[in-house]
Amino acid sequence: MPALPVKAAPAQQNQSQNISSPANQLVTAQQAVAPLTNHQNVIDNAPTPTTNNNQNNNDQNKNLLTYTEPFQNTTTSLTGMGVSANTYFIKPDRWDVKQATLNLNYQVSQLASDQISDITVSINGVKFYSFRPNKSNSLQTQVINIPLQLLQGSNNLKIAGQLQTEKNGALQSDQTPANWLTIYDSTNVNFHYLNREPEKTLASFYDYFTGADTINNHQCAISVPNQPTNAELTAATYTLSGFSRTITNENSVIPICQNDSDNAKNSDYRIVLGLYKDLPQEFQHEVNANDLDQEAVAKIVYQNNKHYLIVTSKDSDLLIKASRYLANQELMKESDQDQVTITNNTQTFTAGVKNDGDYQLTQQNVQLVGAGHQEATFFVNLPVNLTNASGSVIKLDMRYAKNLNFNRSLVTVYINNTAIGSQRLKANDADDDSLTVKVPADLALNGQFVVRVAFDLVQSGANNTVQSDGQTPWACVAPSSYAYVHSKPVLSQLFSNYPSLFLDNSAFDNLVIVKPNKMNNYYFETLSNIFNLMGSYALSNTGKITYCTGVPDKDITENHNMIVLGTPSSTPFIKTLNKHLYMKYNSNYKYFVSNEKMSIAPSYGQHIGTAQLLRSPYNGHLAILAVTAPDSHDVMLASTQINFQKNIQQYAGDTIVVDHDNNHYSYRFKKKKSVAQNESFSQRVHAHISTVAYFALALIIIGVIIFMLVMVFKKHSPRKGKDDLDEK
Repeated sequence: MPALPVKAAPAQQNQSQNISSPANQLVTAQQAVAPLTNHQNVIDNAPTPTTNNNQNNNDQNKNLLTYTEPFQNTTTSLTGMGVSANTYFIKPDRWDVKQATLNLNYQVSQLASDQISDITVSINGVKFYSFRPNKSNSLQTQVINIPLQLLQGSNNLKIAGQLQTEKNGALQSDQTPANWLTIYDSTNVNFHYLNREPEKTLASFYDYFTGADTINNHQCAISVPNQPTNAELTAATYTLSGFSRTITNENSVIPICQNDSDNAKNSDYRIVLGLYKDLPQEFQHEVNANDLDQEAVAKIVYQNNKHYLIVTSKDSDLLIKASRYLANQELMKESDQDQVTITNNTQTFTAGVKNDGDYQLTQQNVQLVGAGHQEATFFVNLPVNLTNASGSVIKLDMRYAKNLNFNRSLVTVYINNTAIGSQRLKANDADDDSLTVKVPADLALNGQFVVRVAFDLVQSGANNTVQSDGQTPWACVAPSSYAYVHSKPVLSQLFSNYPSLFLDNSAFDNLVIVKPNKMNNYYFETLSNIFNLMGSYALSNTGKITYCTGVPDKDITENHNMIVLGTPSSTPFIKTLNKHLYMKYNSNYKYFVSNEKMSIAPSYGQHIGTAQLLRSPYNGHLAILAVTAPDSHDVMLASTQINFQKNIQQYAGDTIVVDHDNNHYSYRFKKKKSVAQNESFSQRVHAHISTVAYFALALIIIGVIIFMLVMVFKKHSPRKGKDDLDEK
């Protein structure tokens, strides 16, 4: 794949060049890196050491860490002679980056000329690399070194291209649908870096512990006693949930594990959580036990090149309160000391979660520069238990250049790749324009959705080609742009609505976890998987989780949503539930039996795991998630399908089955997916306000008609008394 030479800025514009290509606007050679000329993967190429420091640099390179950051953008196809796409990635301040590499996975039109077409990459507004794509029918990969001096904390990566097509050996001057570029969601940035040493503060520990690279490299863990109390498990679950809501990693989870496990021993950053009497001996002497009856403590400790946060108390309630402190991101980031104490008077709750339906698209101006097709992408996070109702809109405030052909320039708004509205750009409104587009009521919006704004900027005087008159076209999306989502609750008891049915106002809704009598590594993994996903949706740390073993009492079963995990032998409540399970066990609880959805051989039924979302047989308004299998390993396998959003979104039924060959099956047993809400009279009136209004109007009209008929009848009816007098 030929790379374009990096050129210094020319002293004089070449007047014969009438196509404004991003490749003609590169920075000087001193600001850029040498372009790659082939597909060879450069990730393992360490920076070239100087002669005097060969040994030091070689030792340093051996300690380099690697992290690949995927982009949030979905696979996107761009159409037009001039196209561009923007995406973002983060470089943590704690990294000393030695090499950053863009792995661009793309495909271009088979008709694109490999002699004229080009693609240019810029970061934070600075162009640094251009190349010509090969003429190919398949996906292509270009590996590009990113200049380290251009990296910031938050980085905007822009990919722009000029796509010229050929017909019978001649370049086409007309823009057609054949001018396209597809950028695949496998595109990523790979970093080689060293971690700067953390400070001995809770804030620094929190930053390192929750880093996407730390989690992805399995270097963090929350450890508890090998057989923890219910309070210790509750505290660990609050901690994991609080951390999960702030991270975006979709490949690895933060594990809750036993103190003696390999996960705990191999972690560089570890939270050691438990009652003081249950702490490992090497950590007990690190804290002052005298005051732990009246307080909990969270203390940073550095031992054997590993970083620990000890969280302990002699009181179970204070230990749980300390975990809520850890689950509050603001408090942790503000804790610039190596130890904090938590008492009954310590305020640990997160700020209230406000949801008035308005979601700001961007906090700063988003500038799009260049003729042709330009796009900006915005991500909106809707509470998972809500969806779009009639009345939702996208309000776009924008400015744009005045040197456009306003008969052909327009802006289009998309939601999840569905176009919902367009508007032609107008010269009189170029300095302050807006577009309000109604969101179709039947367009489902659950969780995160994407708003894509596409500008087609055609320069004045251009005849279907992108020309340069010295003034580069541009458009700007203002931070006053927003999405207003008129929402309604989702009431279905299906995995398409999971885990929202266990949340209320973005907090755990008095959730009870029925756990095995004896915990093992597989059960800890199961808990970690479940609450990695649930925690990412629990935006508040004020909800309540309770653990129990055995068969829960009537008060729990009739008034709480429940998660039940384990085998029939380890969790006796599963035997009680068996008659209500969709995938039932045989009479001696050794394997699953066939049902109306799936034929199951006994030998196969011994080695599958299930996640079953039941309507509670004790209260039809509540739900029970049963993660169960004949063997604890298969319980864990079932939980791997409910650990990340990318996994759970594959399932729309109420039952998931996983086998040892990693085959996944989804079934729906419920005939009625939703439950009726317990509504007051005023809520029912409000929900049907339009019906009430129409009914009242109909009564008024009927009354008016009856009144008019009576008046007409009186006017034209014979007056009997007067007629009798006339006869006399």
